[in-house]
Amino acid sequence: MIQIKPPIVASQPKAHRLKRILNRPMNFLLDMRDLQRIAIALSKGAAMMGARSIDLTLPATWEFSGFSQNGEDGILDVLRKNLLSSNRYFIEVGAADGIENNTGWLLVAEKYNGMLIEGSAQLVERAKRTVVGYSIGAECHNMFVTKESVRDMKEMALHHDPDVFSLDIDGNDYYIAQAILENGFRPKIFVVEYNSVYGAERSMTIEYQPDFVVTSAHPTHLYYGVSISGWRKFFDGYGYRFVTVDRNGVNGFFVDPEFFDKSFLDGVKGLTFADNQSQLKKFRTPSENQFSLIAEQMFVSI
Repeated sequence: MIQIKPPIVASQPKAHRLKRILNRPMNFLLDMRDLQRIAIALSKGAAMMGARSIDLTLPATWEFSGFSQNGEDGILDVLRKNLLSSNRYFIEVGAADGIENNTGWLLVAEKYNGMLIEGSAQLVERAKRTVVGYSIGAECHNMFVTKESVRDMKEMALHHDPDVFSLDIDGNDYYIAQAILENGFRPKIFVVEYNSVYGAERSMTIEYQPDFVVTSAHPTHLYYGVSISGWRKFFDGYGYRFVTVDRNGVNGFFVDPEFFDKSFLDGVKGLTFADNQSQLKKFRTPSENQFSLIAEQMFVSI
């Protein structure tokens, strides 16, 4: 009689096993809440999408919010539908838990393939347990993105010309966007967060710090990111065209004109600047007055 030895399983430290066991009830509760958030996002987005009266010349009429915090879902919806070619692939850097971001609608509702990048291991695990399963070609990676690690991100990506690339890391966004394009990425639609504290005219960003964290950079949490004027100069240098910012003053949208009909882009009359509504509510004063709170910090002109 042949005896078959059981497979050798590497033992885990008791403390690690205990932590996993204790985390199960909390993870279950988080997953139930996240699944409810997904259901709400889908129903809210569907209702808002259907209620729009779209004017292709006015991006403000494109907006709706399902998974996005502002009107990004709607702006991306119209831009995607006007692409001359599509690979149905996205990349998002700063994806959080995969639910409240700029590509959640693409992943869950549109079944896009794509890659979510997030610096928090806990948020990545939550995304893997919930949203990633909605699309067979979606994946989520734990990575704190720096100029150097963009090369690793390129090796991980299935496409270097995604339909949509969203960048929102509240910090070194300018330098990461530069590394993304210099390393051979060429998104058709590029969504970037801008910081309205700089106002409409200043063309500037923060100094590069590989370990930058917005919550510890300055007590106001206003010292981060790039001005919208800075973004426009940056993307113009790479042959992109500015489309609009969202009405809540958070994101700027840029496109590669090669993938759009010229008459469509020429007809768009986008919003050029809006105060960040969250910062406006917090400080009760417009961006010009907010800037005085961080004026002594170190900046780089673009």
